[in-house]
This record gives sequence, structure tokens and C-alpha cells, in this order.
Amino acid sequence: MGAAIEATGSPASSIGIVGGGQLAWMLAEAAQRRGIALHVQTPSDHDPAAAIASSVVTADVRDVAATRQLSERCTAISFENEWLDLDGLAALEADGVRFVPGLNALRPLVCKRSQRELEQRLNLPAPRWFPLDQLVRLPVAASLVPSGTPSAAASQSQGAAVTPQLPEGFAYPLMAKAATGGYDGKGTAVLKSAADLETLLARVDPSGWIVEEFVAFEQELALVAARDAFGEVVCLPLVQTHQHQQVCDWVLAPVESSHALRQAARNMAASLLTSLNYVGVLSIEFFYGPKGLMINELAPRTHNSGHYSIEACDLSQFDLQLLCVSDQALSEPELVHPGALMVNLLGFEERPTEDPEADYPQQRQALCDLPDAHLHWYGKKGSSLGRKLGHVTLLLHESDPKSRRDEAMQRLEQVRQIWPLPPGASNA
Repeated sequence: MGAAIEATGSPASSIGIVGGGQLAWMLAEAAQRRGIALHVQTPSDHDPAAAIASSVVTADVRDVAATRQLSERCTAISFENEWLDLDGLAALEADGVRFVPGLNALRPLVCKRSQRELEQRLNLPAPRWFPLDQLVRLPVAASLVPSGTPSAAASQSQGAAVTPQLPEGFAYPLMAKAATGGYDGKGTAVLKSAADLETLLARVDPSGWIVEEFVAFEQELALVAARDAFGEVVCLPLVQTHQHQQVCDWVLAPVESSHALRQAARNMAASLLTSLNYVGVLSIEFFYGPKGLMINELAPRTHNSGHYSIEACDLSQFDLQLLCVSDQALSEPELVHPGALMVNLLGFEERPTEDPEADYPQQRQALCDLPDAHLHWYGKKGSSLGRKLGHVTLLLHESDPKSRRDEAMQRLEQVRQIWPLPPGASNA
């Protein structure tokens, strides 16, 4: 795909970002505050970051030739997401293009299977798992296979069916995940029975999927960490996240937790960052429950769970990314308010681009009118159910953790009166 470049910029104080969505847009805002030129590579001039970037390379994010053009405008390149052509980018790195994080550090993190293998090597707690393509298959009599299934069709042609057998120690329900490309609940499947497993095998390439035990948890937590070029590791506060239909609904910062729990999360982040010689921002989603703290997923970038830091901390997750890419030393971020509640604004109606109400002007104004509320509207075109259109951060004032949680839930109800969840949802 060809690339079009607009505007110019001096490489002396500029960075590139592959991707132009809301994460790149918020990074561009932080770059403006710091006087850093930020150039983006994104498929459409209508993508959120394109409106405020110093220049735009209009091309698909996997277009390596376009990334080479981007590199001519900046001193280093970072990424908005992990859907990368690492092999293609390696040729650029060999020619001297500087990527932050480096490609070798990214390689184990861009695939859920390699993430789990990395965690095993480091003895970090995570759900037990197995690759879908390593299922044991056993022949069974055709009479035992329900008619109409793929296995039944095979039995008619071959005289016997082959049924998948779970590895020892695994039982339903299970969680299946696409190794690459999944986000916000896409690329996942809950397997409640052997029939669900057969259905999945009939529609996907097993080599691109993993299967995990279904984890019983009390809370979902998240941590945004960063490591600079000098080896210093810093972390934002540990937060609680709440999901709606596998999409982040709200984030409470900081989570009420023991020092031991916070230190365990920090130690896991430091182990990952140091073992990979990783420079940049790394986000970790956790399960917390009867089995303690377990890693759910890793994201080699800024993350939805860290948006609250823009207003609530002296250094946001985007500041941390800019400092890392600019080769500057990091300092430990500190809360400048007792806490914050970040609420994602998910599309609750189907509204096409040409609809004058597609950007919800009345609801946005009502959110802005709430006390201590900070609205971030991403400028996406049109609305669909569950799509992330923006977020609002509400600063909290209670210092006592229980009182702060009560305050947060009261503020959440205020937001819900203005901006409901998509149909069929609840706050529970």
C-alpha cells in the first residue's frame, strides 16, 4: 500500500508512533505538552491521532515501507498496538532504525502463546494452559458421535471418528483464546463441553489458539509499568478493572490492597521487563482470587487501565512512554489526588457517521458539567454497540479506601444516569 506524508518535522526532538487510534491520540496530547513532535502512521486521515499529530503517514500499520518513511522524520519509533510485522521491521532495525521497545523484547509479547511460555520460563503465576493444536485425538466408534457434527461426517467416510481428548488435569469449562489479534473479548470462546470444543475446532486453525483453565477470581486488577534505558523500573498504582461483556467498563485507582499484594505485582512486572531488557511501557492484567495473583494478559504498550493517570498522577502512562522513547530517565509516578474513577464511554446505540447525534453532544456536555470530571472524546466516526468512543475520569477525594470505593460507586451512578451501558448490561 502506498503512503502519503503530510507536513514536516525536525527529527531532533520527534518520535514516531505506528498506529493512530485513541492511544496514539492521547500520546500526541502528552507530546504537545512536552514540546515533542509526534508523527503517526495510520490507515486513515480520520483516525483520532491524525488530527493533532505533527505529521501523518497514511498507510496500514503493517506497511513496512511506510514505517521506513516514518523513520526518516524521527529519532525513534514506538507502537500503539502489538499487531506488528516483526520480521518485516527487522530489516529496518538492521539499517539503524531505533524501535522502543526493541523488536527482540517485543517478540515474546505479541502472541498469547509466547506470553505463556515466557511466564513459565520465569516461574510467574498464570492460568494453566495448553496449545489447541496439541490436543490428544482418540478414535471412537461412529455410533458414539452425534449426527451432523464434523466428526460424524468423517466417520461416514472413514468408518471411525476422531474425538479430542483434554490433557490430563483439565476439565470444562475452559477459556480458548486466539494467540494473536484478539482484543476486547474478540478472539475468545468459552468451552463448556466437548461439543463446544468440536465446534471451535471446526471453525479455527488450531495452531493459532491456546486453551486455558477457567479461573475463579474475586477481582480483576491491572498494573502499568515502565523501564527506561538505564534499567530503572517504575509503576503506576495498582488498580481494579471491571469488565462488561469482556470490554473494560471502569477502573478504580488505587485498589484497596495490602503492601504484599502491590509488591507481588511490581515484582512480576520487574521480572518481565528486566528479563527481556525491555525499554518502554508494559501493561499487565491480573486475576486475583483464591489462588492469589495470576497474570491474565500482557500488553506491550499503554493501556485502557492507565487512562486515569492523565489527571490523577504527576506522570501519566503516556508521559512514561514519551520519556522512554526519548531516552530519558524515569521517576516513580505519584498520585496527586486520593484516587480516581475512569469510566469508558461505550456505544449504547447504533448511529451512522452522518447522524448529527453520532457524537452525543448533549451527553458529552452533561458529563463535562459533573464536578471534578475530565472528558476525553476520541473523535471516532459513528457509533456501534460496545465501541469505545471516549472515557471520563472523575477525581476522588476520600482518603479512606472503603469511603473512596463508596464515593467511586456514587460517581459511577452519576455517569450511568447520563451515559448508560449498552442494552442488556448492568453494573454488576
